[in-house]
Amino acid sequence: MLLTTLTIGAQSFENATTAVANMKVGWNLGNTLDACSNGTQGLESETYWGQPYTKPELMKMMKEAGFGAIRVPVTWYNHMNGNQVNSEWMKRVHEVVDYVLNQGMYCIINVHHDTGSGSQWLHASMDVYNNQKARYEALWQQIATEFKDYGEKLLFESYNEMLDKYNSWCFASFNASGRYNATDAADAYQAINSFAQSFVSTVRATGGNNAQRNLIVNTYGACCGEGNWNAHLLDPLKEMKYPNDPAGAGHIAFQVHTYPNINDLNSAKNSITQMFKDLNTYLVAKGGPVIIGEWATSNVDADVPDYERDRAKYLEFIDFFVKEAKKKGLGMFYWMGISDGSSRTLPAFNQPDLAETMMKAFYGSSDGFKFPTREDFGDSYFQVTYSDQWGELNLIPNAIKTADYKQLEVELAEKPASGQFSLKVYPTQKYQSITSEKSTLVFNTSTHGQSITQITLQASAAGYKTSVKSVQLVKKDGTKTACTVYPFWGCSVEEIFTGIRPIVVPFADDQYYDLSGRRVRNPQRGIYIRNGKKILVK
Repeated sequence: MLLTTLTIGAQSFENATTAVANMKVGWNLGNTLDACSNGTQGLESETYWGQPYTKPELMKMMKEAGFGAIRVPVTWYNHMNGNQVNSEWMKRVHEVVDYVLNQGMYCIINVHHDTGSGSQWLHASMDVYNNQKARYEALWQQIATEFKDYGEKLLFESYNEMLDKYNSWCFASFNASGRYNATDAADAYQAINSFAQSFVSTVRATGGNNAQRNLIVNTYGACCGEGNWNAHLLDPLKEMKYPNDPAGAGHIAFQVHTYPNINDLNSAKNSITQMFKDLNTYLVAKGGPVIIGEWATSNVDADVPDYERDRAKYLEFIDFFVKEAKKKGLGMFYWMGISDGSSRTLPAFNQPDLAETMMKAFYGSSDGFKFPTREDFGDSYFQVTYSDQWGELNLIPNAIKTADYKQLEVELAEKPASGQFSLKVYPTQKYQSITSEKSTLVFNTSTHGQSITQITLQASAAGYKTSVKSVQLVKKDGTKTACTVYPFWGCSVEEIFTGIRPIVVPFADDQYYDLSGRRVRNPQRGIYIRNGKKILVK
């Protein structure tokens, strides 16, 4: 058993308020273990939404950058047979939890896209609660039992953003006729509190360190009450109850999420300040600290997010949010970004200035922290292996407006055989065969529509392999944006670096290390690292 799993007496557990303070700045490992699609999936679901398989090195990087906690969203329904969680999926969740805890950081795991809008099985409805109560409690019984001997740095979160039968955001029944239905709203809030109570009771009943483990319950929809445009915005805070807890007072935290619009930054700051006051008034006063389990800005998933559109304003917002949350004693877990896509494999930050801004805001300085970037790792290419006929590789990260772009340029390492690969454009599903190492797909609204949601590299048979050297989107003005490829379905991707990967271990004077960072006692001919420099041994 790993060091982090060693039991510490439940009586010695810190309370939730202390735990939140000790978490410092947190980050979400988003679109990873929470990724899902309809039906039952295997371990490959971890890559469904464009993220690579998580490696322990990623968590080491986050720790060295100053992060104190990682929220690991997990979706379960697609890995369950009835009420039973697939053992291989539980093992994988366990591995990722260990990656976090082995770095000395706090870890939160939850029930994520089992809730939310659409056809998910958990909704804020008493009918749904009564019908799914046994399955929900069986799920948490299995999760809690798996980790019952883990120490105080592992926290459980009841559910993510649970919505009512109308899939209402902001507050319950917002999507009902007339924008509010008192009866349905009351039913939704009762359901939220019922799910929260089932969660607490089930976890506590498993014993071990779960008897006093710090637990987290979310408000309806994880709504935060921000804004003043509707009288019901504060209802999710007002209606949330502190569950009856066999552990006694102090071992439950509340969670909300916020994604403010920062077009008018001063107005946004005022709104955030008021929201933080309301969280203290309506939640902290009930006995538990508050964790902002997800936060960024309202267009975090847009083609041109605030970070790209107005970098200075965005970093000012980040600085303000972190400082104010710290003053109010609130936990904070930034939603994704920072290290995204293949950058996580290296690992590296694709938004290093954003990570550094957070650390400066919280600690007053970023001295001593590390923020490696992709440029530190040299040039690379993507080696793609197709496991299924018609398997597809994603070539662009987001949907684009056809009129804004001129073309897509794709370069392979070698010329493919005739008929091996095609470029496929969605949603029109237009094809263009690839006949040479370099291919250009010229966009046309009459052919490809007003918007392109996805472009893939499709193989005509299983077993094909290729190496993608570069993919670039070209705007109308000629500027180019490099794209990171990732699997859509029926293929796997490995990023291969051709440059010298920097050595991140400290080197003792006069010792020899190979280019993977391993110490060599008797170096033969070749290139080595000595005293931090490359040398050639002849």
